[in-house]
Amino acid sequence: MPSKSEKTKALSPATAKLQLLKRLRCTLKFEKQAWAAGAKLVAGTDEVGRGSLFGPVVAAAVILDPAYRIRGLRDSKLLSAERREELAPRIREHAIAWAIVAVDSARIDQINIYQASRLAMLQAVQQLAPAADYLLADAVRLDCDLPQHSIIHGDALSASIAAASILAKVERDRMISAWDPVFPVYGLASNKGYSTPHHIAALREHGPSPLHRQSFAPVWDAPIPQEVLGFMLAEPVAERCTNDAEVAAAVAES
Repeated sequence: MPSKSEKTKALSPATAKLQLLKRLRCTLKFEKQAWAAGAKLVAGTDEVGRGSLFGPVVAAAVILDPAYRIRGLRDSKLLSAERREELAPRIREHAIAWAIVAVDSARIDQINIYQASRLAMLQAVQQLAPAADYLLADAVRLDCDLPQHSIIHGDALSASIAAASILAKVERDRMISAWDPVFPVYGLASNKGYSTPHHIAALREHGPSPLHRQSFAPVWDAPIPQEVLGFMLAEPVAERCTNDAEVAAAVAES
């Protein structure tokens, strides 16, 4: 029989990471440390959609109420869609503050996905009301004056970061699913813009849409140029829209 180490080597990186995350406990440990040090409004922030080929990266920031425990918080990747949909309204109802920000695909192509993710998280934190006085972030440091703690696998370890990941995931899934009827060939409702075999095959056959991330290799490497999808969006619309929000508004008007 193969040894435990041999079984681990046979796992894909994604599977191995999920197994690691499942073993981690999501608690208020980091929040309690910040509260004990004098912080009153501790925010957790996280982003989703970094690896997607289509649409925005979405970040959320959440300040949990120390007096109200929301049970079941954990990394959004480890929760079913149904469970995330149950938790999201409870987070919004019982959190002291929360905010969600999307950075569109055009901006991602301009500044790269890493910087776009940091920008989305920073803007979400800046939109909190009341404002946070301490920040817990998932594996990054943000360009702000707040004292902050960057936590590797933070969405699996910190309840505040997990809450932010759930809000961001639910919102991004809603946004991407809304584009499915506009660009039906990609299967966005099921793959949420990620690199599935069906999505890659559709890119090769039809080329990318205007909302695909043109700087991502599977998109710019598609053999058919973006223009073949002109029938999906009227040409004047495509010419005058500079970001996802403007395209969405134009489509709604047409």
